Amino acid sequence: MADFSPPDKLRSAQARTSGNGGRSSGKVADFRYKRPSQSEPRTKPPGARGDAPRNDGTGERRQAYAALDLGTNNCRLLIARPAGENFTVIDAFSRVVRLGEDLAMSGRLSDAAMDRALAALHVCADKLRRRNVSLARSVATEACRRASNGDAFIERVRQETGIALDIISAQEEARLAVLGCHILLEHGHGPAVIFDIGGGSTELVLIEQGERVPRILDWASVPWGVVSLTDTVGRSEGDDEAARLERYARMRMLVADSFAPFAARIAQTATADDIRLLGTSGTVTTLASLHLELPQYDRRAVDGLIVPSQAMRAISDRLSGMAIEDRRQLPCIGPDRADLVVAGCAILESILDIWPAERLGVADRGIREGILRSLMAGMPAPARQTI
Repeated sequence: MADFSPPDKLRSAQARTSGNGGRSSGKVADFRYKRPSQSEPRTKPPGARGDAPRNDGTGERRQAYAALDLGTNNCRLLIARPAGENFTVIDAFSRVVRLGEDLAMSGRLSDAAMDRALAALHVCADKLRRRNVSLARSVATEACRRASNGDAFIERVRQETGIALDIISAQEEARLAVLGCHILLEHGHGPAVIFDIGGGSTELVLIEQGERVPRILDWASVPWGVVSLTDTVGRSEGDDEAARLERYARMRMLVADSFAPFAARIAQTATADDIRLLGTSGTVTTLASLHLELPQYDRRAVDGLIVPSQAMRAISDRLSGMAIEDRRQLPCIGPDRADLVVAGCAILESILDIWPAERLGVADRGIREGILRSLMAGMPAPARQTI
């Protein structure tokens, strides 16, 4: 897939439909994720003026870059500066907005969902201004791809916040996810699958090791994410255990049917020795937290963790039969994920069916980090762009 790193204001109609616009900015460097230093605050008090690009001691001004990912369930922002071969995150934001709620039934983004997303995007726009971001890319994924009023919502976002969202293709979404998390793939020489379970879709990518970044051999995107699958099959509140398990079985069947063409193409590869698997999503990080029995979510403990696949299956099996009230009480799930995590479990188990790796790598990073790497590698010292 070609590398594509336009600033927000340069989004074109061609890029909206193709995901990469047919353009390439060359080889993508491997920028490693670096935690922000304790001395550099994540935010400034309200009303404070934004940072000027900092001098790194060599006479060069340090640029700030931003990546915004508006998904079907979450709105996430990262703002970072290059730091040698790394980048340092200087500000971040994440909020559950459920943009795709009821989209599977209506085919449209609801007024309430759009209002929630816009409220989050106003926060992001304020952060982008105060941090004096030099170059940003803001993307929207499956909910806006699928919704009949997706284009109208994108225009409303531009008018009300100044943020120009790029509705990327599923292929571009998969490429960015791989670029953002592949450095966490378990060491080995065998083939690997990287997957991203989103709110409205799931991307699976078969890769082999490359010199700097993996080579993509095959990929697939299916229209099942934790929101779309939950809305299609229905909520479980008030169901008894038998009904919950039947609902879970239906989820598994729907996902397996969608995976079938990709499963057939990779079937022979899946029998190779030393196959590897890496997942990036709220589902895998949540299940990893339950595996570690964390009292609250801790990114440092989860990001880069390698978990036995059978342990993840066991947790999925337990959650699938559990009442939603009980799931809400579990640490690292809570009310926001209680009604969606079961759909994530169904998708994860279906992935393990077609790619039976003994271990699963867990990544708390993905599209945003992939965007930042593309921006920093393609335009190391860009002219400042407004949002």
